Amino acid sequence: MNETIELLVTGGTLDKDYNVLTGELVFTQTHLPEMLAQANCQLPIKQTVLMLKDSLELTNNDRQTILTACEKSNCHYIVITHGTDTMVDTAKLLNTSKEIVNKVIIITGAMRPFKLGNSDALFNLGCALSMAKIARGGVYIAMNGVLFDADNVKKDTAKGLFTALGFKPKT
Repeated sequence: MNETIELLVTGGTLDKDYNVLTGELVFTQTHLPEMLAQANCQLPIKQTVLMLKDSLELTNNDRQTILTACEKSNCHYIVITHGTDTMVDTAKLLNTSKEIVNKVIIITGAMRPFKLGNSDALFNLGCALSMAKIARGGVYIAMNGVLFDADNVKKDTAKGLFTALGFKPKT
């Protein structure tokens, strides 16, 4: 089994930066190499940038691109960085694929951009990478130190957290 973790980058708040001229949050590049270096990550990682988009702007074609990348990956472990607003939708689509049922796929993101500081990005990324190595085959969302099954999670916008729909989350 290939022990490398494929890190698929799709954008989301985690990768946004502040444009001082317009005052907007924008994408310039992925911040994952900087984040991994700051964390002194020693895991074998293959990084692939699929897109840099806000998850509210993801189309069905974008989700199909993510699914195809997961299906074609020769890595058993896959971590996807994704915007939090629609990561549940992407997780549910990935969960329908028979070709990736034995792979471990973990989707994570951040509520606040890494570049703005006081972000949950590093913690969520670290948890997702660690959980990828211990979870059984399937599709999961890792946020705030909790691992959720793809079909048992929602974003609670009132609390700013992800919660289980009814079953106890995996921790």
